[in-house]
Amino acid sequence: MTTALLKVKGLNVAYGGIQAVKGVDFEVGEGELVSLIGSNGAGKTTTMKAITGTLPINDGDIHYLGKSIRGQGPWDLVRQGLAMVPEGRGVFTRMTIMENLQMGAYIRVDKAGIAADIDKVFTLFPRLKERKDQLAGTLSGGEQQMLAMGRALMSRPRVLLLDEPSMGLSPLMVDKIFEVVRDVHAQGVTVLLVEQNASRALAIADRGYVMESGLLTLQGPARDLLDDPKVRAAYLGE
Repeated sequence: MTTALLKVKGLNVAYGGIQAVKGVDFEVGEGELVSLIGSNGAGKTTTMKAITGTLPINDGDIHYLGKSIRGQGPWDLVRQGLAMVPEGRGVFTRMTIMENLQMGAYIRVDKAGIAADIDKVFTLFPRLKERKDQLAGTLSGGEQQMLAMGRALMSRPRVLLLDEPSMGLSPLMVDKIFEVVRDVHAQGVTVLLVEQNASRALAIADRGYVMESGLLTLQGPARDLLDDPKVRAAYLGE
């Protein structure tokens, strides 16, 4: 495997009085697209929040670029090249699409580069360009997901964390979101994708991990997991 950019070691997180994540170990290698799949309540989002510093860790550690990032906040991590698109999107509803994208580049001062990257986002998501002066709160769920992804890309991340990007979207919009995830990865961005939609997530991933009740129960090449009878029975309805 390639060098691990992100490594989670013995992660334990209690959330709302429940031990939501129980001694989890996994890693994401440079240039990989890794999917973390599991049903609702498995602990996937809690894991992502712990990685990005929005939930405290009870035990264990998280290493990024070979150094512990435990206790660092999301703003610190963005500066180091680790950006997250949270579950529920979290766009700035009272700002326009253009203002949201500019906020995504708040750590940068290269005006020409920022303008070029906004154009790249508009190439990925032409619908956003058509609505660039529209308030984000008036967008559809799918459009808000596009905007959240575009905003994260504006920080030029080395690692992009995506938490349930397809949740609640129409089939056509799900197709578009997965297409963009694949394109972003092809451009050299390392991706950790958390998804309930196991078949779609594993179809574009290099490797996968299966999470159940706060534990990792299976891991391996994504194609192997797609063919695994346990995965097919639990997540693919077969």
